[in-house]
Amino acid sequence: MTAAPHDGQLDTGFAVLDTAREQRIGFPEVIYGEGKSAEQLVLIAQRMKERSDKLLVTRVDADKAAAVVAQAPELSYHPDAQALTGFGQALPPVVREGYVAVVCAGTSDMRIAQEAALTLEMMGSRVERIHDVGVAGIHRLFARLDVIRGADVVIAIAGMEGALPSVLGGLIAKPLIAVPTSVGYGTGLNGLIALGAMLNSCAPGVTVVNIDNGFGAAYAASNIHKSIRSER
Repeated sequence: MTAAPHDGQLDTGFAVLDTAREQRIGFPEVIYGEGKSAEQLVLIAQRMKERSDKLLVTRVDADKAAAVVAQAPELSYHPDAQALTGFGQALPPVVREGYVAVVCAGTSDMRIAQEAALTLEMMGSRVERIHDVGVAGIHRLFARLDVIRGADVVIAIAGMEGALPSVLGGLIAKPLIAVPTSVGYGTGLNGLIALGAMLNSCAPGVTVVNIDNGFGAAYAASNIHKSIRSER
């Protein structure tokens, strides 16, 4: 049995949902799916649906997602991003001009890139996805530079030595958010080397989020995009 909402809170018995977050900051509470059971996610979705027409659940593996969607078919699963969205349409419409570029160094970084792109789309931004343009084949980056420079905000995602954001930082004059990933061999230390490289970038203006945090980068990028562009 759930408690009645009080001061923007709804106690489900295992979680306290922030039901007033959309009114405060413009987007409802995003649910972190890892560590929660399918049954818990279904109950959260049901409670969220009573108060919002948008839902984003991150870090949901395919088996758990299948169990959730079987009980809540109004939700959509995005396997590349390992995320659930709802309700009704899989994605809401774009609500502002311009776009955010999500630039991914390698195919192995794609899950984090897709998490970032999906988060941005859920928050109303158009996304240009630019994949596999890491420094090992830097000519591929130069071939997409016009698209990257045309963005209002750029998210650069890389593992290994984490060089991509530093390269972009010397080429573009836009807000640049760097995401280190845990992709790499043993001495990459599960993303710590990429994180350190991005934090120590010699390119000015590079902002860095936590390892594998595509969601956090996208949330920040969406807020910047909203401050640049008025909504339609």
